[in-house]
Amino acid sequence: MTEPTDEPTAQPPVDEAAEPVQSAEPGETGETAEDAEGPRRRARREREERRAAQARATAIEAARREAKRKVMGTPAPQTKTLGRGAVRGLKMLMWTAVIAVVVVGLGLLLYFTPIMSARSIVVVGVGAVTQDEVVAAAQIAPGTPLLQVNTDAVAGRVAGIRRIASARVQRQYPSTLRITVVERVPVVLRDYPDGVHLFDKDGVDFATGPPPPGIPYLDTENPGPGDPATEAALQVMTSLRPDVASQVGRVSAPSVAAITLTLIDGRTVVWGTTDRTEEKALKLAALLTQPGQVYDVSSPDLPTVK
Repeated sequence: MTEPTDEPTAQPPVDEAAEPVQSAEPGETGETAEDAEGPRRRARREREERRAAQARATAIEAARREAKRKVMGTPAPQTKTLGRGAVRGLKMLMWTAVIAVVVVGLGLLLYFTPIMSARSIVVVGVGAVTQDEVVAAAQIAPGTPLLQVNTDAVAGRVAGIRRIASARVQRQYPSTLRITVVERVPVVLRDYPDGVHLFDKDGVDFATGPPPPGIPYLDTENPGPGDPATEAALQVMTSLRPDVASQVGRVSAPSVAAITLTLIDGRTVVWGTTDRTEEKALKLAALLTQPGQVYDVSSPDLPTVK
């Protein structure tokens, strides 16, 4: 009999360099990995690879700049941020632009459309001149937008009426045009072959007609605006107190240095030049309370009564 032994049974040697044999899966024979991946997945993969490469290049460049900064000892750049003031300024600029656009749009709407047009004309200050005369001179077409009305031109046309000294035109929204006129006031008058002519304080001959009561006659050679003698006589008349001016029946000015006043009751006032006119007017008001026929205020320091 053979006795059992404790030695292990010899195994056949294994070749470790030999590769295991794998069986081919169905569908893989003759196909590459890219063909199995599909076009969409491949495009996505390529995009990700490009992004990764770009990020890597950016990181390398940033690292290079940081290393260079440390070598040169320059401070790290600080990121600039907008402060509250800058943000507030940008907001204000934006709102200003919005408001400007709205205002321009509204102005164009009101200018080119009859939303706010001149539907009524109000005339203030007329007396001898009628309202119809003023409206006719204004030449405002009904329905004209108020913004298209040239107020200066309208005022100039209205002031062209002889009896009107000045005119002012105002827009009153939504649909009214207000015309305020100042009529000329007669200060002196003068006889002409065609009748009595009225002159205002500027020497303008503005009307012909029956003489109003209490207006003195003017005795100058060439009455009218720009005539020195006429201007001197009118300066004297406008300086007199109303109670004194109402007593004057005639003002004579053969020259600027020889002005005389003839009162309604026949008394005479020697005025002389227009120097110290206001002072002479005060002295004359006091002298007329004294009896006499000739009141000389040509020298206001030594007024006399004869």
